Amino acid sequence: MERGWLFLLIPLTIGAVHLCFGVYGLRRASAIRRTGVTVKGRIVRHDVTRSDEGGKFVHPVAAWTTLDGRACEYPSRFGRGSVGGRLGVGTTVTIRYDPENPRRFAIQGWDGATVDKLFTVVGSVLTAGTSVVLLVRLLAF
Repeated sequence: MERGWLFLLIPLTIGAVHLCFGVYGLRRASAIRRTGVTVKGRIVRHDVTRSDEGGKFVHPVAAWTTLDGRACEYPSRFGRGSVGGRLGVGTTVTIRYDPENPRRFAIQGWDGATVDKLFTVVGSVLTAGTSVVLLVRLLAF
């Protein structure tokens, strides 16, 4: 058997990594939905990050007070190209956070599961597709 099948490990690895990140994100979002506490907060600023390719990502920073009185101020996990008028500084937002670890939170209407679902689907397709091709190649020889 030639060594060409080793190249199938590349999309298999990429798929497995995407699948792991997607499932982790979906489980995290599900846990916050199930056991999270809902409070009102406000957007206090926007953190801007840049990718190596020059892309700009805006992460709204939310501030809120937990039910036990702790003040929290953390940037959103997801950044987008622009915020638009929806989440300007001073905007009141609904926050759902993990009472055990307030760093784990979601801004309602901003932090959706779309990215996590996309990672899960892409990872599943790459992993399953590459696994089928790999099995067919291994069984054919």
